[in-house]
Amino acid sequence: MKRVLFVCLGNICRSPMAEMMFKQLIRQRHLEKQISVDSVATSRYEAGNPIHLGARKELKQHQIPCEAHQARKITSRDFDEADLIIGMDYQNISTLKRLAPNTVDTKKIHLAADVLPDDASFEIADPWYTNNFDQTYTDLARLLPKWLDKIETRLPHGDLALEF
Repeated sequence: MKRVLFVCLGNICRSPMAEMMFKQLIRQRHLEKQISVDSVATSRYEAGNPIHLGARKELKQHQIPCEAHQARKITSRDFDEADLIIGMDYQNISTLKRLAPNTVDTKKIHLAADVLPDDASFEIADPWYTNNFDQTYTDLARLLPKWLDKIETRLPHGDLALEF
């Protein structure tokens, strides 16, 4: 089982949206026995809180099941167990690299937009600040299938260390 971890600042908007949307894609491709998904925060700001109402509404509008969720900060165990860690913006990536235990291979840490080789400056904007949950959904809907395509091609090899 390969473990994918989505990360944002508070784990109430972007990363849980990515988690729920990615789970839907995994179900559609019948890969539930091969890939697991979770989401976490780089901070404790929202620890224990549910997914943001705006994120929940956006997911519901697109018929994406919104499972029970409690925001939590990434742990050393998450770093060790994840095969792929995907951050939503450059600040997330910087914080993840700083928080990563020395034993963790930082090659598993990627910016969500890394699957867009022609747009290296692209970030998933935080809808907590912008209130544009529809744009967050649109951006994730653009990126997540590409991530799953990359992961799916790597499943037979067993290693998700992706080069970009």
